[in-house]
Amino acid sequence: MLDFLKIEVVRKPKSYTIIRPSFRVCKSKDLMTRGSDFYAIWDDNEGLWSTDEQTAVELIDMELDKYVEENKFDLGENYIVEHMWNSSSGSIDKWHKFVQKQMRDNFHQLDFKMVFRDDDTVKADYATQRLKYNLVHMDTPAYNLLSKTLFAPDELRKLEWAIGSIIDGDSIKLEKFIVLYGAPGTGKSSYIKHVIEPIFDGYYQFFDAESLADRTNSFSMEVFANNPLVAIQHDGDLSRITTNIRLNSIISHDKMIINQKHKTQFTISPQSFLFMGTNTPVKITDAKSGLNRRLIDVNPTGKTLMPEVYINTIQKIKFEIGGIAKHCLDVYRNLGRDYYSDYEPVNMREETDTFYNFILDECYNDFERDDCTTLAATWVKYKDYCEYSEQRFKLSMQEVKNALKDYFKNYKDRGVTADGERVRNFYSGFMMDKFNFKNMVIRDAKNDDTWLDMKFGADSSELNRVCSDCPAQYAKRDGTPSKKWENVTTKLNELDTTRLHYTKLESKQHIVVDFDMKNENGEKDLSLNLEAANKWPPTYAELSKSGNGVHLHYIYTGNVENLKRLHAPDVEIKVFLGDSSLRRKVTKCNHLQIAELDGGLEERETRKVINKEVFQNEASIRKLILENLNKEHHPSTASSVSFIKKILDDAYASGIEYDVSDLRPAVIAFANNSTHQAKQCLKMVTEMEFTSEKETDRKDAERPIVFYDIEVFPNLLLINYKRRGKGKKMIRMINPEPKEVAELFQYNLIGYNNRRYDNHIIYARSLGYSLLDCYRLSKAIIDGEKVMFREAYNVSYTDIYDFSIDKKSLKKWEIELGLPHKELDLDWNEPVPEELWPKVSSYCDNDVHATEAVFEHLHDEFIAREILADIAGMSVNTSTNALTTKIIFEGDKNPGAVYTDLSDGLQYGPGKEYIPGTGVFSNDSNKFDGYSYTQGKNLYRGIDLGFGGWVFAQPGMYAHAKTFDVASMHPSSIIAMNVFGKYTDNFKQLLDIRLAIKRKQFESISDLFGGKLKKYLQSTDSSKALSKALKIAINSVYGLTSASFENAFRDIRNKNNIVALRGALFMKTLVDEVVKMGYEVIHVKTDSIKIANPDEKIENFILEFGTKYGYTFEVESEWDRLCLVNDAVFIGHHHNNDPESPNEWEAIGAQFKVPYVFKKLFSKEKIEFDDLCEVKSVSGTTKIMLDFNENLPSVELEEMVKSARDKVARGIKITKKMEGILNDWSNVSDEELDSKIAVGHNYQFVGKIGKFCPVIDGVDGGILLRQAGNKYTAVTGTKGYRWMESDVVRDLKLDSKIDVSYYDELAENAIDEISKYGDYGWFTEVNDVA
Repeated sequence: MLDFLKIEVVRKPKSYTIIRPSFRVCKSKDLMTRGSDFYAIWDDNEGLWSTDEQTAVELIDMELDKYVEENKFDLGENYIVEHMWNSSSGSIDKWHKFVQKQMRDNFHQLDFKMVFRDDDTVKADYATQRLKYNLVHMDTPAYNLLSKTLFAPDELRKLEWAIGSIIDGDSIKLEKFIVLYGAPGTGKSSYIKHVIEPIFDGYYQFFDAESLADRTNSFSMEVFANNPLVAIQHDGDLSRITTNIRLNSIISHDKMIINQKHKTQFTISPQSFLFMGTNTPVKITDAKSGLNRRLIDVNPTGKTLMPEVYINTIQKIKFEIGGIAKHCLDVYRNLGRDYYSDYEPVNMREETDTFYNFILDECYNDFERDDCTTLAATWVKYKDYCEYSEQRFKLSMQEVKNALKDYFKNYKDRGVTADGERVRNFYSGFMMDKFNFKNMVIRDAKNDDTWLDMKFGADSSELNRVCSDCPAQYAKRDGTPSKKWENVTTKLNELDTTRLHYTKLESKQHIVVDFDMKNENGEKDLSLNLEAANKWPPTYAELSKSGNGVHLHYIYTGNVENLKRLHAPDVEIKVFLGDSSLRRKVTKCNHLQIAELDGGLEERETRKVINKEVFQNEASIRKLILENLNKEHHPSTASSVSFIKKILDDAYASGIEYDVSDLRPAVIAFANNSTHQAKQCLKMVTEMEFTSEKETDRKDAERPIVFYDIEVFPNLLLINYKRRGKGKKMIRMINPEPKEVAELFQYNLIGYNNRRYDNHIIYARSLGYSLLDCYRLSKAIIDGEKVMFREAYNVSYTDIYDFSIDKKSLKKWEIELGLPHKELDLDWNEPVPEELWPKVSSYCDNDVHATEAVFEHLHDEFIAREILADIAGMSVNTSTNALTTKIIFEGDKNPGAVYTDLSDGLQYGPGKEYIPGTGVFSNDSNKFDGYSYTQGKNLYRGIDLGFGGWVFAQPGMYAHAKTFDVASMHPSSIIAMNVFGKYTDNFKQLLDIRLAIKRKQFESISDLFGGKLKKYLQSTDSSKALSKALKIAINSVYGLTSASFENAFRDIRNKNNIVALRGALFMKTLVDEVVKMGYEVIHVKTDSIKIANPDEKIENFILEFGTKYGYTFEVESEWDRLCLVNDAVFIGHHHNNDPESPNEWEAIGAQFKVPYVFKKLFSKEKIEFDDLCEVKSVSGTTKIMLDFNENLPSVELEEMVKSARDKVARGIKITKKMEGILNDWSNVSDEELDSKIAVGHNYQFVGKIGKFCPVIDGVDGGILLRQAGNKYTAVTGTKGYRWMESDVVRDLKLDSKIDVSYYDELAENAIDEISKYGDYGWFTEVNDVA
């Protein structure tokens, strides 16, 4: 346990137990505080220190959970854990008090030495990070080419000595710094960026030397707060620095005070070694200047590489970082610490030291000849020099006297010249080494890469040699391995490697870089692949089995599990973990050995994710909320409300789909009952995410043979309508009179969700409701109050939302169908200024047009509604549920129901009387021995089948499988159990009619339902429409049998949902029988079962077994590739013989269905613009905003001040540090603060839904936010990227600016998921078989 932490257990007599953290004031070895605040905590799991305070929260909460787990039997069930994450528990406040007020500063310098990738660390290393490379001996041809072109040997030696001193840990003992000085474009920044920065990745900081020289800037040292090993300035005007005091102190590692804004100051001894690039010289005022002794100037040659060579070279350098660092360390150790002790920056002094230049220009020859001088003689020459050269700043005679001493070994107040003359102020022993006249010679840069000489055959294969004793096997005709690896006895040296085969590799660190680039015709292009591969470090290489791809083989010295699989478009990194193997066919190869690769490859970010174990589905979320409403977790209302918010926040962030909006009223009522914190609790409820991001608010008024839509504000009622057809005039009714509204009822009105909203508003207005009353009615309907008129439901002809199968908002239809998309950024609860009425009217016009477009799109579903209405003898405005009820029960309001006990097959009528033998089948078909309904669970053969269809999955990768599907499982179960008693035959007729239509046996059904079907059996189209209508009715029935609301199909005894349960019991029974026969069941999903490697025997068995229970099986799909991830997600390729989808890929589940992922990884279709677009939506009262703040100043501090003020106003305690910040800003009014914040944002309203593209930085993309009141949070899945609306990207032709890395990450994740179960390359190359 953390040494500062204690677990406090408080037992409340006859009540509950509290487990909470308590903090010990001690000289902790696990916690550091600095400046009266948190600084770092030791994370034993990572073996590193962390400066992220969230890590402390998580570690403490882990200790609390660990304590509970270890003592759960003693604690019982009635306990509360006061976690740090729960702000209402008070634990986080105690923590802040502990670190800010009770603990004294106790810290050690972090990251004072470099930690390489494979280094073991202990607490005393005080490391927060590891480099991504190791120090290795290796050739560095790319580095040699770049460095020896940019710098002469003596100059390069300076840089390498300095770098090596830092790696060795000696730089803190040196008082030196490097200045790369030369003309623009001579490679200074290139060396810093591509060599120094990668070597010290994570250990460097950028700084501004000019700000250090500004004595009025008390925060100039803030960048050194974390005391980096290296400080870098790329390009600065160092000639403008007038004082070197702070620079000298940093370089000499003197103690310095660090001031950070709004933090307590503290003292450090800077350990940074400075690298500075400049086009202007550092000002050296005299030979005794501190900088003169410490500065090492490095002058570029002025030579550069040709652009194409330069790009190729820096691409390769990133693979050589470990070798470069080791080389620099060797240089330093060979030269020694004191190598540049006496170094003086001669060239720099020539540029800036006036007296130095005076001696060089006027005195050097005389001094060299005579080896002596006097002050008098020199003073005369100096005055003439200053006058001639118009020097602005001149030295006094006394200053000249002292300056001369730096250029002569001896000085005497009185002396004798060689001629015997006695003189005063005599200098002798001229030091010529103060001046440098060496000429540097550098070579021309050449690029001579010839290592990809692919002319050798399998006999020369280095991989065949290295892996000769590795298990290997030939591929079958379908390209899959012949055997399971545990049964393979052959080795690679026994195979003909020019045939397609699989081989295990000698090392788990073995990786293959697969170049699969294609030309403009979409064909693999060998020249393109060789050109791309040539930019990588030389190593063993093979051509792919097609002869057009290139495979580079490396031994990667890092963690292969963390490598990104998609390195670049058409360049994949293949790793071989678990039971995976290399699939290959040797055509041509080169003659090199397999090289080591240390670094240079991108690794995936290891992100901390929310624990999803609690949030498996909507049911688990609902259960947790209900438990908190019953105060089963916390005794107080406020704590329970806070926990509910935490549950919903985590569920929302986890990305699962859910909708618990029906619980919102109960949560509001519960929050309102808080005795002391009702206001705060209700505020939390307003911020709760009751629906996931993918859900939309289905209560919004949308969709309208006159199509109509309305808009309602306190001062505006707008009714827009048009007749059906293109070019028909749009009529706008602005604040119409009741009589005008009543005239609309003569038309067949069609709207969208109008039966539950629009109809009631226009009906109320026709009755004489005022505009304000209409607004109040609108608000009440939206708030869920029961205020609707019974008569109003039928003022319309039909409701598109009601008859549509796919329930979605009108705005989503606009996006999906590519219709013009408009939304209003107006407060519906505020009067609309009259000048904005045309804007509202235009918005309403758009909705009317969209409603008509959706109606035409769903016209087949409307025809189905008309048919159902005709058969039922009701209107098309009647709901599907009501129509189905009438058709099956013939208007009987008390039809009765039969309940079947599936444990023994016995059946009971509506009066609970036993009914012998009423089922279509014998009771045995409804009897499942061992089934029981116990404590609200459907238990059978050791598992809980749940209340829907049973789901089972055996995740894995399969080369051959078939899906067997039960046709109409739930309807078949209803018929088998005679669920509707005497009306079951009516229900069965609906299925029989659809089967007869499928078989075109029209005569057998034409007289059913009073002959109403005849007119629909006259053509293929009309019969299909009838079949679709009946399917809609049939599918609605199951939902009604299991619904929680009262309806004619519901049996209150049916608590275990027997319709779905019978199917689940059957499927579980079938699975057990199939497994007994020795076959592998890989997936069950309610009414379907997938079998691996099925044959005729098992197919016949499944068909016959289903018939015994009244189920008809069909072969739905045959697969020659299938990767099953879980019970809801898979990707598969249909076998060529599959009659439904031959040779096609199919994805189930969001992960593989993303168009970009699906096309790039599987179907290989061309990526279109729409594939790079994302539809995002929000629900409730929130809205989507784009913040175009890329080029605006940061207002993070101002927003922090505003947040603190809001907390104080609401009585929420803030930290002492925050109190200090508020005090600093006390003179700034709220209005001024809001004005300052506004400067940093440019919010643009989008609406509740939109279609967006991720874009790269620099094209004025915006942050995609969801606004709830004054709160802005990132729209789910968009954080870390900038976005534009897709139509803007298209209109401005910004396709090339789309940030494809967003989608590549999704593709990476998909590859990773598949690779868990087998070889991704084999899986996707279904048509590439040897």
